[in-house]
Amino acid sequence: SNQLGSIYGHTSVMTGSLLDDHHWHSIIIERHGRNINLTLDRHMQHFRTNGEFDYLDLDYEITFGGMPFSGKPSSNSRKNFKGCMESINYNGNNITDLAKRKKLEPSNVGNLSFSCVEPHTVPVFFNATSYLEVPGRPSQDLFSVSFLFRTWNPNGLLVFSNFADGLGNVEVDINEGKVSVHINVTQVKKNRIDISS
Repeated sequence: SNQLGSIYGHTSVMTGSLLDDHHWHSIIIERHGRNINLTLDRHMQHFRTNGEFDYLDLDYEITFGGMPFSGKPSSNSRKNFKGCMESINYNGNNITDLAKRKKLEPSNVGNLSFSCVEPHTVPVFFNATSYLEVPGRPSQDLFSVSFLFRTWNPNGLLVFSNFADGLGNVEVDINEGKVSVHINVTQVKKNRIDISS
């Protein structure tokens, strides 16, 4: 935000969604006068700041990852970031490298560690023709599957398996944005069970 005398301008821009996916995301913020480029994972938004001034006077410090308790953020959220940042560059300086080598002077480093634990989950991306096939377990009376998923498509097959000896199949899919389970059994009178979320 810019402020001088009685003229006040505040600019707020949001971009991206579902960024808590354990992947690295790239953010670049560039300001030239009142023109701002905000790039998230190579998707750029261009906008102009409100107010009447082309210059930006930063205070005595800029913080990454949160604020000390003495800070006074303009937003309602006081939550500091939990996660990993790498390659923090500010006006051409690699801040993370300087902080690790204790070359930031003066600096206030609050309880940082310079390593990131990789997440235990390993995501897999499926396109229109890909699939993951694993061996079934014959002669088992228990079928248990669990997984997390995210998609922008309202329709798609999530899980499919034939029963042994041609007795039918089970499928789990997304149909018009709802999760559906279909159990087809060939040798009984009522041979189809459908469950939809």
